[in-house]
Amino acid sequence: MKEKPKYTVLRQQANWKNLRFYKKSEVLYQLTYAFTRRFLAAYGDRTVDQMVQAARCCKQNIVEGSADGVTSTESELKLLNIARGSLQELMEDYVDYLASRQLAQWGTSHPRYDAMLHFCRENNDSSAYTPYLERWNDEEMANAAITLCRMTDRMLTSYIEKKDREFVSQGGIRERMTAARLGYRTDQRNELEALRKENQTLKERIKQLEEIISRNSR
Repeated sequence: MKEKPKYTVLRQQANWKNLRFYKKSEVLYQLTYAFTRRFLAAYGDRTVDQMVQAARCCKQNIVEGSADGVTSTESELKLLNIARGSLQELMEDYVDYLASRQLAQWGTSHPRYDAMLHFCRENNDSSAYTPYLERWNDEEMANAAITLCRMTDRMLTSYIEKKDREFVSQGGIRERMTAARLGYRTDQRNELEALRKENQTLKERIKQLEEIISRNSR
């Protein structure tokens, strides 16, 4: 196993595939792709490309932000905020779809709201939604998407705030470079000092042994 370096300026990359908000963004992309093909594409609606690209932009910027976070927290925060902006744009498109067609946006008083909330909260993988992509009607799919958008936005916002606190407390790459260099130099000085002391001890011991040999040879 390769030994981890004591000093490094690189952060450990987050495993974005395990992030719940990334998994939900992946679900949103698959759901949006199916939704637009079923309910918008036949009418040549320009919203199709906008919604699919917004869903894709959210997902891809989470991936890119996680990769850039290895060297730059600033880039990571910027990309994660772009992802969040795309997510909010997507949610607004779904809200507009329901409103323009006089379909219900499910609130807490809607009889199916709690069940939809529970389903979206408990399921993070696309496979759980696949059976419903051809069965849900447009109102059901749009409300599921809105619910997922809200959940993902809350998780993404919390993650961004966490990264922001880390940046404030730990600094960016320049601070890490300086800390790593100073730590390395300190270790080098300590090591040299330890070698000097060891060398002096050995010299004294050699002198003592020479004196013993000299006395014994008389």
